[in-house]
Parts: sequence; C-alpha cells; structure tokens
Amino acid sequence: MSGNIAGRIGRWSARHRKTAVFGWLAFVVLAVVVGSLLPRGDLSGADTEVGAPAQAEEILERTGWEEPASEMVLVQRDEGTPQAAADAALTDLVATLEDAPEVENVASPLAGAPLVSADGRSALVTFDIRGSPDTAEDRIEPIMDAVAAVAAQHGDVRVEQFGGTSADLALGETLEDDFQRAELLSIPITLAVLLLTFGALVAALLPLVFAISAFIGALGLLGFTSQIWGVDDSAQIVMLLIGLAVGVDYSLFYLKREREERARGAGPVDALDIAAATSGRSVLISGITVVVAMSGMFLTGFAVFSGIGSATILVVATSVLGSLTVLPALMSWLGDKVEKGRIPIVGRRTAGPGRFWPAVLGVVLRRPLVAAVVAGAALLGLALPALSMDLRNESVTDLPQDLPVIQTYERISEAFPGGPSPAEVVIEADDVTAPQVTAAIADLREQALATGRMFEPIEVVTDDAGTVAVVSVPLAGDGEDQVSRDALAALEDDVIPATVGTLDDTTVVVAGGTASGVAFEELMRERTPLVFAFVLVLAFALLLVSFRSVVIAATAVVLNLLSVAAAYGVLVLVFQEGWGADLIGLSSTGGIVNWIPLFLFVILFGLSMDYHVFILSRIREARDRGHSTRDAVSSGITSSAGVVTSAAVIMVFVFLTFVTLSLTSLKQMGVGLALAVLLDATVVRAVLLPSVMQLLGERNWYLPRWLEWLPTLRHDTVPTPVPAPAVRIPAQAGARRDDEVVQLVATD
Repeated sequence: MSGNIAGRIGRWSARHRKTAVFGWLAFVVLAVVVGSLLPRGDLSGADTEVGAPAQAEEILERTGWEEPASEMVLVQRDEGTPQAAADAALTDLVATLEDAPEVENVASPLAGAPLVSADGRSALVTFDIRGSPDTAEDRIEPIMDAVAAVAAQHGDVRVEQFGGTSADLALGETLEDDFQRAELLSIPITLAVLLLTFGALVAALLPLVFAISAFIGALGLLGFTSQIWGVDDSAQIVMLLIGLAVGVDYSLFYLKREREERARGAGPVDALDIAAATSGRSVLISGITVVVAMSGMFLTGFAVFSGIGSATILVVATSVLGSLTVLPALMSWLGDKVEKGRIPIVGRRTAGPGRFWPAVLGVVLRRPLVAAVVAGAALLGLALPALSMDLRNESVTDLPQDLPVIQTYERISEAFPGGPSPAEVVIEADDVTAPQVTAAIADLREQALATGRMFEPIEVVTDDAGTVAVVSVPLAGDGEDQVSRDALAALEDDVIPATVGTLDDTTVVVAGGTASGVAFEELMRERTPLVFAFVLVLAFALLLVSFRSVVIAATAVVLNLLSVAAAYGVLVLVFQEGWGADLIGLSSTGGIVNWIPLFLFVILFGLSMDYHVFILSRIREARDRGHSTRDAVSSGITSSAGVVTSAAVIMVFVFLTFVTLSLTSLKQMGVGLALAVLLDATVVRAVLLPSVMQLLGERNWYLPRWLEWLPTLRHDTVPTPVPAPAVRIPAQAGARRDDEVVQLVATD
C-alpha cells in the first residue's frame, strides 16, 4: 500500500479541514465536560505505600480507622530563662487549649504525660482537633490564633505549633504559589522561544495553542483513566510538563518541515503532503517511543508511579492524535498566513539553519574519531560522579527551610527524637483490649525503652470496635538516617517478636515514615532493573522496525543512556557535593531523593528519542534517495538543526522553571531533565551521533538477513508527479534534483 498512516491521515485532514478542526474542538470540549462529571480517582493511603506500611494502611482502611487530626505545641526556654517563665507559659497554653471548642484530648506534663525533654528545657502539649480529620483545615485557624496569642504573652519563651494539619496548610500555600509561578513562567518562555524560532506571531502561537488544547483534552480524559489508575496532584503537574514539551515539539517538527518545503518552492498542498508523510511519521514514532518508555512506570509496583505513567501516556497520545489530525488541518487553513505578524530583524533570521551548527558539523565530519573520543569522554566524565550516588528518602529537609512550621519541626525533633514522626505498630486482633494483648503492648513499651533507641512518649490508641490498636514509638535519629533505620530494625527484629509478635491470631505490621522509606527503597532495588530492561528492549525494537537497522537502533539506545548517565552525575555534583547550590537556592545538600533516578530515566529516555527519531528520519530520507552516509548525515543534521535547537531550548527553560520551586526533589527533577535535554540536543546530536555514524559508514545500515521480513519504509525518486501520496515540488535554483518528486512507500 502506498503512503504511510501518518501521511494519509495528514492529507485527509488537510483536505477536510473543517471536519478535522471542529472535530478536534468537539473532542476537547466533550472530554472536559464528560471527564468533569466523574470524580477523579485519587489514591488511597494504602496506594501511596508499599510493603508492610501498605499492609498497615490496608488494615486501617478496612476496619474504618480514622486517625484524628493531631497537633502539638512546643514550649521551650533558653538556657538563661528561668523555669518559672516556661511553667507559666505552659499553664496558660493548656488552659487556653482546654477552653477551645475545637480541641479535645489535651495531654501535657501538667497532667503527668511524659512530654518533657531530657534536658528539661522543652515541653510538649499534644491535642486533637474535633471532627473529621478531612476537614480539620477548616477549623484549625482559631486554634493557631489562640496559640499565637499565648506566644505573644510570653515573649521570653518559645511557644510554637506543629502538626499534620498546620504543616499541610503552610506547605500547601507555599507549594501552590510555587506551581502557579512555574506555570506562568513556562508559557511566556515557550512563546518567546517560538517567536525567535519562526519570527512570526501566528506561527509562534500555533504550537503553543495546540499544546495547551491537547493538555486540556487529556486532562478531561484523566477522569476516566483515573478510575483504573488513581492519581495525585503530582500526576497533573507532570502531565502539564510533558504535554507542553511534546505538544510544542510535534508542532515544531510539522510546521518547520512545511515551511522548509514552501521555501524550496513547493506549492501549499505539496508542502503539507510532504510534512505529513515525513514529520508526521516522525511524530508517530516519537509518540510511540515515549508511550513505551512511560509504560515502564507500571512495572514499578508503586501506585503513584502508575498514576503518573497513565497520565503521561494520555497526554502524549492526545498530542500525537492532534498532531496527525488537527495540526495539518490548521496549517492548511492558515496557508501562508501562518507568517503573519512578522517580527522585524528576528523574522529575517529564521529562514535557514544558521551558520553555527553547520560549522560544528563540518569539523566533526572531518575529524570523526577525535570528535567521538572528546565528546564521549566528556559525557563519561560527567557521568562518573553518579557511581557515588547516595539515595535517600524524601524528608522534611526537602521542604522549604525558611517556613516557621518546618523550623518548629526541627526543634521538636532535636528535643524529642522521633517525636514528630514515630514508628507506628499496627496490631489487629479479635479483641485488642483483652488482657493478654494489653500485657504484650506493655511489654513492648518496656523493651522498646530498654533498647535506648526508642523513647517516650509511646502512645496507644484503639478503635471503637476494639479490633485494632496503633502503638506510636518514637525512634532515635532524624527518621531518615542510619540511626533511625537501626532503631526500626531493632523494633521489627527484636522487640515485636518478643512481645506482641507472640500472640496467636494477631497481625502485627510496622508503618511510619522510616518504615515507608525502607520499604520503598527495597521495592526500587527490586524493580529498577526490570524497568530499565523493559524500556531499553522495547525502544530498541521500535527503532529497529522504524529504521531497519540494528546499528542505528543500538547506537540511539547507547547515546541516550550516555546523556541520562551524565545527568545523574551532575545531580550528584550539585545536590550531594554542593556545586552551584547557591545558584539554585539550595539550602542544604545530601543524597538524591530515591525516586528521582528511575523517574528521570523513564521520562528522559522517551523525550530524548524525539530528537533522535526526527534527526534519524531526515538522515534516512537522504540515504534512501541515494546519498552517501556522510552526505546523508550532513543533510539530515543540518536540515533539522533549527527545529531541534528550538525544541531543546523550550524544554530546557520549561524544566528549569522547576528549579525555582521550593521542594528539593522538584529542583533535582528540573536540573536533571534540563541538563539531559541540553546535552542530548548539543553534544549527542551535533557531535557524537554524526561522528559515530561517520566512523561506522555503511555499517550504519546493517540488517541481518533473518530480519529482512521487517516492513520497509523508503523514499523513492520518480520521474513524474502522480496522484497523492506523490507530491510535486517545483524545482528552484540550487535545489537538489532528487528533491523534485518525493514518494513515501511502505511495503510489508
């Protein structure tokens, strides 16, 4: 069958543009309207955990356990402050809280609770907020105001509140401001780069409007897919990030190729046909590659990653669909009006690939071995620090350290080790109030304190049915360090087996921040090799089918791995060693958040294939027209230089907006994504790829005989124009003769 699916769809859309445009608008509106009627499928508590903590959450959810919204207030005096001043503040605070209608279950040292620090300078007052914990934020402000009033009356003593609800309120406001700033920055930056790329307002707006419409449509469809794969707020953020990147990229590929053919002298219909058959095919292959890479998220066994994977696949698939349908229809509708709104000076500089990249490419092709060695050594040098990567759990140190609530948390952690985030021993039995169970819990308390690694206050809470008890056990350390891990191991391996673990017909599992981190790390160690293998094998297979070359597929995979490894190395230099930390507002250094490497690999491997597929498609075009390998490489890279550079600049700046956010994990994600894309579009695309292909020569196109059954996709030169899909390109001075007629043929 002549033609390819992307070309056929594009030609149909261009010739039925009203149907395509209004069909797309109807699709977006319908997706939003119908999707809004479905409540978004959010993740449950058990979905956000793995291992034993997930089992604990499942027990609590199954038995209808409702954890109260608990808060604590630190009352702390300095060395020179009299104890009487602290006692007066503590007395006023307890009286104020007991009188507050929104407060219940007040516990303090005044009532005999073991809530005084070892040095005697700090005391804690704990309490619960009445009513459902889901709506506690609606009732916490009067409580916070009352605590603040006590603090104002006792200025010589520190009186500060911390808890899940107060922390969520403060962090939510900060992070919401962060994300709004990132969203507001990304769109103007994208538009500015597009204006520089096309030099015309209409041409710049078209990719941006298309990308936003694809994101909106995918967001509507998320209401459906989230019923199967639950999502959280992070999925929508990644969806916007990836949607904007691929939507603009695909539009650039299409629009730039159509403008290029028009500049060569092709008529409007012919130019669009060529763009549909060539760039449209590249978009289709790129989109499938991104989908394949993101599918690796489902193999992690972590519901949060599965939700992100499903959301990303949705926005990429929607962008591909729109690129093949509504985009050629809009371009056909606009015609040469896409050049409206020309910008002086800039508009005159966007016609060709410029001088820089052709000059670089000329040097690379003259000295391919030197270029390959230098570029490869540079990337390996950047990747080398990754060997010392220290993975850690995401913790309070990743949050904005200038927030008062975070500073209070740190002071409580120092005075009461493990207090703000204790281990939680979940016990399920027919009757947790039975004498043998309560005796075992008392033994657990005694033996836990005897280890010297666990501290007061050890609290026990049971549900109304008497079938579940939760024992909170503060651990030594900061909750993330090895001290806390050793304390957790002592609790799980020694204390529990000797106490509550001896009870018959009783389930005992440990949850809490430290346990969650350890379980997640174990899961990542188990699943990461599987995800890497899945993505690499399927990407190789897809490239093999697309370009009918084992060498091309293998080279693309290896080069992408190099750019990802280099990004890992820079993450270590910045976030572990502190290089340039001040430039990105990093207040402290440490290890790399444990979910970042796998997350970056999956996303980067998919996105970087955009460039490789687009460039390799142009090289393969020239090769199929009879060019030598050197000329095909030169032609393919030079002709794609402008669009790849523009697409990379957009991605880099969009990703760098995440460096402005407060969370360290998001800073790491932004730096990793931006750097890998930058390296991929410069060092890899302009130096390593052409030098390696030049060195390999004809071996680039090697395909074993036993793989000859793979479908063939080639570009043929024919002597005369024929009905579509063949397109006539009027010859112009300086144009290559074999560009006069192009026909795309696919055979099985």
